[in-house]
Amino acid sequence: METYLRMADLPYQNYFDGKLSPQGKMPWIEYNQEKVSGTEFIIDFLEEKLGVNLNKNLGPHERAVSRAVTKMVEEHFYWTLAYCQWVDNLHETQKMLSLSGPFSDLLKWILCHLTKGIVKREMYGHGIGRFSEEEIYMLMEKDMRSLAGLLGDKKYIMGPKFSTLDATVFGHLAQAMWTLPGTRPERLIKGELINLAMYCERIRRKFWPEWHHDDDNTIYESEESSEGSKTHTPLPDFSFYSRTETFDDEGAENSISRTPDTDFTGHSLFDSDVDMDDYTDHEQCK
Repeated sequence: METYLRMADLPYQNYFDGKLSPQGKMPWIEYNQEKVSGTEFIIDFLEEKLGVNLNKNLGPHERAVSRAVTKMVEEHFYWTLAYCQWVDNLHETQKMLSLSGPFSDLLKWILCHLTKGIVKREMYGHGIGRFSEEEIYMLMEKDMRSLAGLLGDKKYIMGPKFSTLDATVFGHLAQAMWTLPGTRPERLIKGELINLAMYCERIRRKFWPEWHHDDDNTIYESEESSEGSKTHTPLPDFSFYSRTETFDDEGAENSISRTPDTDFTGHSLFDSDVDMDDYTDHEQCK
């Protein structure tokens, strides 16, 4: 939900008190003493009250595809990630929790194992939890491959402009990118499905400029590389790139610094403001 608010350029304030909606769910928002819960209902509410519409450039067919993919991500892919985070990778998840105090380790252990039990129960009720671990990961991989195929070499899922679907997809893929170290989804997104990793980086740079992760020099594996000789491409430090595309140095407007991670205009290939169509046309003319 937070990614949607940033994409819509709406001011907001987070509250981390563990409070749930009357339906016992998250996310929820409060606007002028009016509370709304559930992602879809929140988006409809904001569109009605504030005139926000991230899907204004989508036609009827694209809107239908967007809704179908959103439901795949929210109602299916979500549970496979929850399994990886809170069941199969619980030890690493426990390390990531930030609690202070003399009993912080014990509290983290209790919180993680309580959450694990809740997730397993909810997954069983959903139905996906009745499958084996290998089957759950197989379903996860199919969802991720579907997203990678739909994205292709486009800037955003539905084309050159971001939409509500991108907020949903990023919110889920970000977990595989940055909160599940050493797991199967992380290896997949940073290896074979590299276009999803690049997609996540573009969105992170554009809408979360203050977010600098410890693993900014992530190593990606080339899909064509053999197991014995893999080519590695380190991701450059994001702080070197500007969101504003302005130059402070004298004479910079007449000189373009090109690196292996920039296109023919000097833009970073990870930058969400790169015009992918222009880049493709330029490469075809070379």
